[in-house]
Amino acid sequence: MQENLESTPRTSQPVYDDGEAGSAAIASQLSGPLTALVGSAFVSGLLFGLVEFLERSPVRGKHIAGTAAWGPHLALALAAIVVVTVAHARHRRRLGTRSGRPWFRAPFGTQAALRIARAFGSGGEPVRAGRLLLALPAGALFLFCFWRAGVQLTAGLDPNFTINSWGGPSYAGALACHYLDLFLLAAGATWLIDRILPA
Repeated sequence: MQENLESTPRTSQPVYDDGEAGSAAIASQLSGPLTALVGSAFVSGLLFGLVEFLERSPVRGKHIAGTAAWGPHLALALAAIVVVTVAHARHRRRLGTRSGRPWFRAPFGTQAALRIARAFGSGGEPVRAGRLLLALPAGALFLFCFWRAGVQLTAGLDPNFTINSWGGPSYAGALACHYLDLFLLAAGATWLIDRILPA
């Protein structure tokens, strides 16, 4: 009886042929609480921006030349290419070529959730309070980026919201520039959290 139980394959948990594949599979799994938290920030931003749009002024503002800042955003676009390239290379180095998941899912993965839980003292030994205090502002910035992305999507429908903004006066231009900025800020916040919290 014991031999039959030991010889029966277990299907409730995945079996990996080596540590690299196991780490890649764990990292590729999305964390429900983290995904819900980020989604809530984005949706609340959408609603806030919708209120801003509904309360818009009927008077059209005047465009001021030079406010679009396309030059600096061209430089930021090149920086974004560098960030994506480095992040992709780092993802392949840490998880191997068999991860099968894009690197930008890592901040929402189960490994990230475990590191955050450990920082708060659950699921392992708590880290020093100094590390946690350093990680909290970066985490707040990360969530703010998704909140601001939601705001831009709905509030930007008001021409006065984008007429003198970066990438303005068009809705598409302002959306592109602001999303580029938010991507870089979120990537920087993710990098800081990765450096601060223990693996």
